[in-house]
Amino acid sequence: MKLQDKVAVVTGAASGMGKQIAILYAGEGAKVVVSDVNLDGANETAEEIKAAGGTAFAIKTNVALEEDIQHLIDTAVGSYGTVDILVNNAGIMDGMEPAGDIEDAKWERIFAINTTSVMRSTRKVLPIFLEKQKGVIINIASAGGLYGARAGGAYTASKHAVVGFTKNTGFMYAGKGIRCNAIAPGGVETNIGSSMTNINGFGASRQQLGMAINPRNGKPEEIAKIALFLASEDSSFVNGTVITADAGWSAY
Repeated sequence: MKLQDKVAVVTGAASGMGKQIAILYAGEGAKVVVSDVNLDGANETAEEIKAAGGTAFAIKTNVALEEDIQHLIDTAVGSYGTVDILVNNAGIMDGMEPAGDIEDAKWERIFAINTTSVMRSTRKVLPIFLEKQKGVIINIASAGGLYGARAGGAYTASKHAVVGFTKNTGFMYAGKGIRCNAIAPGGVETNIGSSMTNINGFGASRQQLGMAINPRNGKPEEIAKIALFLASEDSSFVNGTVITADAGWSAY
């Protein structure tokens, strides 16, 4: 049991990578707060965990709203007494729009969900972590946060910001017993594509050029195993960095 009695908050845990992270953490002994804007899906994840003998509850959270993040962490502390692990997984895609076609409203929504939420939730848990001089933050970035052509301009910029924020946070609090790392998945079989609307033909055609060298898509369970490594003491010397998980796509 690598996470025995730890309290983990996982956003975007109704499906995909977040769901598998929540399930794996619970299987390793963590008490899991299953957070998602899709409460029905979050409840399904929590029920699956409890059916397997784990401990979890679901909570509806729109990570784009400051008050929802406040409520999420306050509820976690009220229910389980503390927070030990924060996984910022919730995120949405853009529509492959290049710079000339980005609309302000879409840019702002993508940043609110993908980037600002990461800052706000981190800011909210830091007093808890600082008091006990211990805590782990795991941000789900993307290959789009490392390279320029895995998505449109807004998504790419939002995930680059997550990478930078991860490195800064990891360094700033390294002497306080707090670790902050990110995972940058390549193509993973999740339903994030459902957040894509009005696909930009030009942007998609440019993005598609690199797909031929993608060895394969990953499974959410594969990303969850990396998230377990980063949450556990197995990664005690890993901080302020990004683990790329893309089957070698970016090695070309």
